[in-house]
Amino acid sequence: MAFTPKSAAQTKARDLGLALARIAEGEGLPAVIAVDRLRQASPRLTPLAVGQMVRKERETVAATLAERGLTLADYSDHGPGRGMTFTIDASE
Repeated sequence: MAFTPKSAAQTKARDLGLALARIAEGEGLPAVIAVDRLRQASPRLTPLAVGQMVRKERETVAATLAERGLTLADYSDHGPGRGMTFTIDASE
């Protein structure tokens, strides 16, 4: 398997997926994760970065979760200052 370089956005999207997976596995499934909880787990993931990763690199986030047997069941963004929530569940 050859090394394929990843962009910074892909790397951050993978970090987001791994952080979501760790939180979901720790809290039990289905897990509803707010952006504040996500920031506690990984301070590098600012709300702006999280929003961009979900919009631009959603496939990478989903693939990272799928590697752990999880799926992004729902994502909602309530706008600036109101927060984002992720619902993570087991893959079927």
